[in-house]
Amino acid sequence: MRPVEETPTKPVDYAALSAGYGTLLGAIVLGARQQPDGRWDEFRGEIPALGLATFALSKLIAKEKVETWVREPFVEETGHGRQPKGTRLRYAVGELLTCTRCVGAWSSLGLVALRVTRPREAQVVTAVLAASALNDFLQTGFNWACAKADRAQSA
Repeated sequence: MRPVEETPTKPVDYAALSAGYGTLLGAIVLGARQQPDGRWDEFRGEIPALGLATFALSKLIAKEKVETWVREPFVEETGHGRQPKGTRLRYAVGELLTCTRCVGAWSSLGLVALRVTRPREAQVVTAVLAASALNDFLQTGFNWACAKADRAQSA
């Protein structure tokens, strides 16, 4: 990632994103305080599934063709990759949307917010996304094993 001085942004643009994230996180914490204390114990067991769901959702938003419409106002998609477009806050959002780890931080915020506010619906969303992430890992492993077998067979 390039230093701020080498981008068409200003530190205040990143501060706006940080403030938005912090505000949303604070709202989730306040919402969680409204929940019965025993719910945290059951929630802790869901963290691995939430991690997988975050992986799948961030990959979907940052990389997949089907979500191009989300990135389009902020990201230039070329044959050579993706580049943030515009200036200032628009460019900063474009940087965020081209970074799966960055999108992952926001995705986890959304998934946890859903879990705090609508636990039943969150279980469904988390299950679908976690299954998708496991499928990605299994497909990668299967493709690797097939390629290795093909190389061994042709040797």
